[in-house]
Amino acid sequence: MKVLVSDPLSEQGLTILQQHFTVDVLTGLSEEELVEKIPEYDALVIRSGTQVTRKVIEAADKMKIVGRAGVGIDNVDVEAATEKGIIVVNAPEGNMLSAAEHTIAMMMSLARNVPQANASLKSKKWERNKFMGVEVNGKILGVIGLGRIGAEVTKRAQGLNMEILAYDPFVSDERAKEMGVKMMSVHEIVKVADFITVHTPLTKDTRNIIDAEEFALMKSNARIINCARGGIINEEALAEALNSKKIAGAAIDVFVNEPPLESPLLDCETLIATPHLGASTKEAQINVAVSVAEEVVSVLTGGTAKNAINIPSVKPEIMTMLAPYIQLAETMSDACAQLFGKNYDQIKISYNGEIAEKDTRPVTIAAVKGMLQVALGSAVNYVNAGTIAKSRKVGVVESKSDTTEEFSSTIKVEISMGNETVSIAGTVIGGKGKIININGEHVDVIPSGYLIVTKHVNKPNVIGPCCMVLGKNNINISGMQVGRAEIGGTTIMALNVDSEVSEPILKEMRAVEGIIDAKLIKL
Repeated sequence: MKVLVSDPLSEQGLTILQQHFTVDVLTGLSEEELVEKIPEYDALVIRSGTQVTRKVIEAADKMKIVGRAGVGIDNVDVEAATEKGIIVVNAPEGNMLSAAEHTIAMMMSLARNVPQANASLKSKKWERNKFMGVEVNGKILGVIGLGRIGAEVTKRAQGLNMEILAYDPFVSDERAKEMGVKMMSVHEIVKVADFITVHTPLTKDTRNIIDAEEFALMKSNARIINCARGGIINEEALAEALNSKKIAGAAIDVFVNEPPLESPLLDCETLIATPHLGASTKEAQINVAVSVAEEVVSVLTGGTAKNAINIPSVKPEIMTMLAPYIQLAETMSDACAQLFGKNYDQIKISYNGEIAEKDTRPVTIAAVKGMLQVALGSAVNYVNAGTIAKSRKVGVVESKSDTTEEFSSTIKVEISMGNETVSIAGTVIGGKGKIININGEHVDVIPSGYLIVTKHVNKPNVIGPCCMVLGKNNINISGMQVGRAEIGGTTIMALNVDSEVSEPILKEMRAVEGIIDAKLIKL
């Protein structure tokens, strides 16, 4: 497999990729050049410099993952990637502390006029009175966005004895109480805050969230900071507020257009500006590069993505617990579809026990993927499975119960069309998945290799002749599970075999008296 790195990446990240794949580092590519080169690559690793447009995505015939070594993904057409079945991942925690620390550094520099005083003294001037500052102790800090970075800024500001007011529509009252912050609307915050810092992603809802209307509400001694994304604060409105002395100052690390050499903000005397340095620490650059490299390796070698933008993403510690269930669900639904052997209109995934308390969205997606890939092969993946199921009019149903009879957690997959249903249930023990039930019959099967599942009448002289068919064809049986039913009733047999079984051999097994059906499942 081949990986293209189109922006500068730390050596540690490159080393991880080079241990597994062929890696080409080609920076500064235009859109046309990227479109020309991208068809031969399985993964693309970028920072903020590369624009991954729809045109680029549509040309990426082999692409499985785009990795952004950083937080923001506004330079990636995520919608186009999702339609194409390409996973988009970022590194949300790699530069978290660096960005939080830079925010605090910018706030302190803003409060004490550090850059202006430094420039003045270096020009051989002594202007102590000109650069009178303010303390942050006891002041009100408004935090717009309480995500990872906003939360880290809050911790540090509380250490400076600041009062925190915050806005974030996705933070519960309980979480706010734990953090020691008071939740308010943006308009309420800007009216009373001494310092305001923004930490939201750039979306249609957050673009220009601080605009002329908000500046008009601010106190004359208010100071505002943006170390998040350019465009969250309206730059024209900010320049007007600074030049008219409506607010006392601003500290800006990010701009709508970078480099912002033509921006009127650079002419504002009370503006402190840095060239997008929030993540520019040695530690952060290593962290984000390693994080994205590990994601690329995981996805290209058949694993999961922990920080995917366009598939459900859960916390790493939760993903560690879910990972074996994700693999088990995909395997079981794949097996179900093979057993069903025809069209279906619904898949139901049931969660019982401890797993029912978790965020099981990735497990459900894995089950849908496993079901569809029997018919569609590699065209279906974790990204487009839900969309494909919807387009095929296949209903996806989840159910959860906190009780289970024998195991701490179980999952069950059922595929159906009308009254016909095939079901497989499983659990995870010691980090390994196993199948514990097929069509209501208790079994104990390790889901790997080849499995023959028969439907037969429970009577003498059925199992032996069936197994003899395999023996005479040099097929080794490595495991056997036989369901229980009353004499004369219908049950199943699950045979683990060490090699693939041809259709003529299966047909010979079906010819044994009492065998109703025999199917081979590739696990």
